Amino acid sequence: MAKTRCTWCGTDPLYMQYHDEEWGVPVWDDQTLFEFLILEGAQAGLSWITVLKKREAYRKLFDHFNANKVARYTDNKLEKLLLNPAIIRNRLKVFGARKNAIAFLEVQAEKGSFASYIWDFVDGTPMQNQWKSMSQVPATTDISDALSKDMKKRGFTFVGSTIMYAHMQATGMVNDHTGDCFRHRECKSLSTKH
Repeated sequence: MAKTRCTWCGTDPLYMQYHDEEWGVPVWDDQTLFEFLILEGAQAGLSWITVLKKREAYRKLFDHFNANKVARYTDNKLEKLLLNPAIIRNRLKVFGARKNAIAFLEVQAEKGSFASYIWDFVDGTPMQNQWKSMSQVPATTDISDALSKDMKKRGFTFVGSTIMYAHMQATGMVNDHTGDCFRHRECKSLSTKH
């Protein structure tokens, strides 16, 4: 019997795999959180499948999302990245990766980890929603508004409320799988840190 999934992932095998294995799974690892931060920013104005198809190239070209390395990228290195068709060649997004890496390291230094900073916005526990259809899922919430505002104040870029809500969904801070989706219950069972 076919599994019922959230309708947004369609039938693309890459999209379905991402939906089935990653989306909504709580992420406590700073490197993965940084990866999603860069990829969600790259996605702004585009479809997520576009980013997923370029994800491996991003990993290779951005030193596997090592924030320490990305923070030290020179203008010359970023200009070189802009010439590579394997990634989304938007100057603000590519240069924004370095800006975000610097802000990311500052948060780590202040809070001990980026994970403890970002998870504080949901009191360290994934929010469990019960949507009947994707049309009920919001694009932003009061929490994503607050997170976006705080991150902008800290010097991050491409962290608008919609992008940050997508980041929250992707990294399991919120379980937005629809109630009929087989992953809703599975992600709900992953709702604690330990």
